[in-house]
Amino acid sequence: MNNLDLLDRTDTINGLLARYGVKFGIYKNGTFKEQLFPFDAIPRVIEKEEFAYLERGLKQRVAALNLFLKDIYNEKKIVKDGVVPEDFVYAASGYLVPCEGVTPPKDVFSHISGIDLVLGKDGVWYILEDNLRVPSGASYPMIARELCRRASPRTFNETAIEDNRNYARLLKHTLDYVNTGGLSVVMTPGRYNAAYFEHSYLAEQMRVPLVTYSDLEVDNDYPYFK
Repeated sequence: MNNLDLLDRTDTINGLLARYGVKFGIYKNGTFKEQLFPFDAIPRVIEKEEFAYLERGLKQRVAALNLFLKDIYNEKKIVKDGVVPEDFVYAASGYLVPCEGVTPPKDVFSHISGIDLVLGKDGVWYILEDNLRVPSGASYPMIARELCRRASPRTFNETAIEDNRNYARLLKHTLDYVNTGGLSVVMTPGRYNAAYFEHSYLAEQMRVPLVTYSDLEVDNDYPYFK
């Protein structure tokens, strides 16, 4: 893969990222700080066959995680059968007692799953974390790839690279799939949330409203968008 053309344009791409305000926020010692998203033109290449292998495994894992959550909040067979200790479930900080007996539309508990992978020195892929708490991060490679295409069309014309431009369409499809009637939106805690750039970017890409909690009101247990 000839990446010299893209490498020569690294400064240009970082400049564009700064111009478009591509930032992420972190809390350090109780203080919120924003910093620009750093871009490195040297790619980490995953061959097609290996990518397909990872994709199959991740689909299987996400399906299993959704089934696990459905069971934990309903019949709890995995606890009754002694597979998972009862204390492991009820002592977890993420376990929500008010959600007991609740099953979301289409049995989808985790709509977006952030599975953290790392390639070990032994050549084996390992999973570090299953992040099911509405994980963020997808917008950064999306906009970085878009700016790379602008800065170095040659790289994408001469190299077979997996296209990620359909992510927003797939995400919108996920929202619509579980929508039981109403308007699909992206909710954000606001400007000072660490993932605010992602919220606004994905809302724009999906062409759906970006709303805060103050934009919603509840009437007879039904939320409305003001």
